[in-house]
Amino acid sequence: MLEENRIAREVVDAALKLHRHFGPGIYESVYEPVLIYELAKRSLTTRRQTPVPLVYEGITFDAGFKTDVIVNDLVILELKSVEKLEPVHFKQLLTYLRLTRLRLGLLINFGESFLKDGIHRVVNDL
Repeated sequence: MLEENRIAREVVDAALKLHRHFGPGIYESVYEPVLIYELAKRSLTTRRQTPVPLVYEGITFDAGFKTDVIVNDLVILELKSVEKLEPVHFKQLLTYLRLTRLRLGLLINFGESFLKDGIHRVVNDL
């Protein structure tokens, strides 16, 4: 989990930088590519809008799940730009973590006035 925590620190720092620049409330589709650019500058690799397969009894189904961003194949980022996060947002990220067997996800709500209030760690205990 050491590497995941290092990545998380870089992501939070990059997200804070974007939030200071753009402010709260623009569309998440705007924050996403700029965050990916900022993470690339920090030598982190990203995959964007990655399909998450659903496997049941050995059969893979395309359930339409897509992660917003996966960083270094270790940390999932679920980006929002909403007035208030709902419990379903946390469940969604935990589902992605379970299906991908990754351990750490960050739910980042750029809609918050103070971004520190909009950053949440979600952990998959496997």
